[in-house]
Amino acid sequence: MNVCIYRLPLEKSIADPPRSVCPSCGSMIKYYDNLPVLSYLWLKGSCRHCSAPISLRYPLVETLAGLAAASVFLSFGLTLEGLIYFVFIAVLLVITFIDIDHKIIPNVISIPGIPIGLIASLALPEVTLKESALGLLIGGGSLLVVAWVYHLLTRKEGMGGGDIKLLAMIGTIVGWKGVLFTIFVSSAVGSLVGLTVMLAKGKNMKFAVPFGPFLAIGAVTYVFFGQRIIYWYFHLLR
Repeated sequence: MNVCIYRLPLEKSIADPPRSVCPSCGSMIKYYDNLPVLSYLWLKGSCRHCSAPISLRYPLVETLAGLAAASVFLSFGLTLEGLIYFVFIAVLLVITFIDIDHKIIPNVISIPGIPIGLIASLALPEVTLKESALGLLIGGGSLLVVAWVYHLLTRKEGMGGGDIKLLAMIGTIVGWKGVLFTIFVSSAVGSLVGLTVMLAKGKNMKFAVPFGPFLAIGAVTYVFFGQRIIYWYFHLLR
């Protein structure tokens, strides 16, 4: 995941070089210096060869990936469904940090992810192929309409094309109900965080905040808690 986060925005191959290298000195990193979290602690956050500091991002991504794996195992067990959801969350983790750093969502992830998601839905008991296709259409279509209306009113680009393709990809895994849930949660969390950042930095409403991470939060929340939250919400209205 860290390799993808670092290399994909720079249009570098994730397979060549096959092993990780220090971005400061270019030295190949030995396997024992590449153990998730443990190597970072052992090396005290610096390269063995040149002593350049290693970004805290690396153990953070590794920790989040470990928590995701544990959560999927506890929720779905050692099943094909669980494997699909773990890969899905891993992809969203990569997209989240790339969007934070570069404010882009690489097409090389989201576009292939759409047909892969449609195929993967065949193995998901909670999502049929029809619901997956509707998730694709509603996910991509809803943000496309928002972007079109915003541009029509302001003559400026608002919602990025990457977000549109990302929600379309998300829709193939969570279905149309999951898309609606994701839009609601991501909009609520995004608004809260965006306003907080704007106030803290003294920015105005034109300050751009990447939306991809919030779409990821909404989608992951749905995977683990969506059905229960929806059930609770509709029974609360009775």
